[in-house]
Amino acid sequence: MATRKSGPLDAMVGARIRMFRVDRGISQTMFAERIGVTFQQVQKYERSADRVGASRLAQIASVLGVSVGELFESSRPGSPGLN
Repeated sequence: MATRKSGPLDAMVGARIRMFRVDRGISQTMFAERIGVTFQQVQKYERSADRVGASRLAQIASVLGVSVGELFESSRPGSPGLN
């Protein structure tokens, strides 16, 4: 079975997850408990070592109080994103 490699969009989503989590003062451990994974899995999402599935992405957005779309928006002009 082929594995799916992370790309620039995955890296941006991971960075946005981390940014929103840190801005809200939520530790990786607490965030992991809220979304039902280990803190190691949160680290993998944030480093884009693992891709985030659609249902997990919706759950992450809900816990962070943002829309799924906000996780795909780039904060820098010209960087990969969907804005």
